[in-house]
Amino acid sequence: MHIPDGYLSPQTCAVGYVIAVPAWAVAVRRVQRVVRNRHVPTLAVLAAVSFLVMMFNIPIPDGTTAHAIGATIIAILLGPWAAVLAVSVALGFQALLFGDGGVLAFGFNCANMAVLAPFAGYGVYKLIAGRSELTAPRRALAAAAGGYAGINAAAFAAAIEFGVQPDLFHNSAGAPLYAPYHLDQTIPAMMLAHLTIAGIAEGILTGGVVAYLQRANVPLLRVNHAGVAAPGEKPGEKPAGPRRVRPLYVALGAVAVMAVLTPLGLLAPGGAFGEDAPEDLDLHKYGLSAVPSGLNKYNGFWHHALFNGYDFTSDAHPTIGYIVSAVVGIAIVGAAIFLITMAVRWIAARRGASRRHETVEQS
Repeated sequence: MHIPDGYLSPQTCAVGYVIAVPAWAVAVRRVQRVVRNRHVPTLAVLAAVSFLVMMFNIPIPDGTTAHAIGATIIAILLGPWAAVLAVSVALGFQALLFGDGGVLAFGFNCANMAVLAPFAGYGVYKLIAGRSELTAPRRALAAAAGGYAGINAAAFAAAIEFGVQPDLFHNSAGAPLYAPYHLDQTIPAMMLAHLTIAGIAEGILTGGVVAYLQRANVPLLRVNHAGVAAPGEKPGEKPAGPRRVRPLYVALGAVAVMAVLTPLGLLAPGGAFGEDAPEDLDLHKYGLSAVPSGLNKYNGFWHHALFNGYDFTSDAHPTIGYIVSAVVGIAIVGAAIFLITMAVRWIAARRGASRRHETVEQS
């Protein structure tokens, strides 16, 4: 679902940024009010987990791959605006350091996976969960349904963005300038993979995390569920705070998961639909005599990725390279979201102190 550069026209990419930039601005303001200092490590860990699940590719029977996002679980735990910020940071480092997703297309990648996915998933979760208790099985099922809905909403949006390119941008002979896929190709290709495999993986991830927290850390579920009842609480009793999230333990667990599951992801012979390099396009299949000129021109727009394709080592050890890339990515994304969130909260605190000082002087 990571759209590379060259598959969308520059005009389309500009629209993606028009959608994403205001969302980022609102997310920064909302996060500074909603995410307290004690929750910042949790947000950092969740952003790192999102990075991890997005880099693990699930093989699809047609030879392509798909992946989960982790956006809905962040929205459930800390709110959808926190998910916007966390997933955007993860996507940004994937594009800049690992060449996964384009820099020009970064706006639409964020609009799809960091904005649409968490809001759609969270909306479905809220609708199904209703007023049920925090530990009710209904909430875990609602979370699974939300995760499934969120990733499929993002996949459908990406399919539309790919599929309108040949009709909107072509040369005088009618040949596409960018993505050569039409809607009757993009929608089935994207939705089949996500409705049947990636969506189920996202649902299991989201519902599983909520079900685990219902047993192990109910206060963490309460962070974004003020006023929702939990069994055993007395009226007027102050709820316990969430247990501390230990980033080191989470990172070690993530590395263990990668060590077990990465070889499965590496079995897939190809990348995700629409993420082929221009030279790998099946020209005959799409009725082309040559690679679309715009695709060829912009596909290499960003060529400074340090670990392109998550290749941290030589090709002789792809599994080790993939795992090392995961460790590096988890550390960078977690640290970045931690620093960004703390900086935003510090700036907000300084502004608040300045305003209070001005009010005192005026009085």
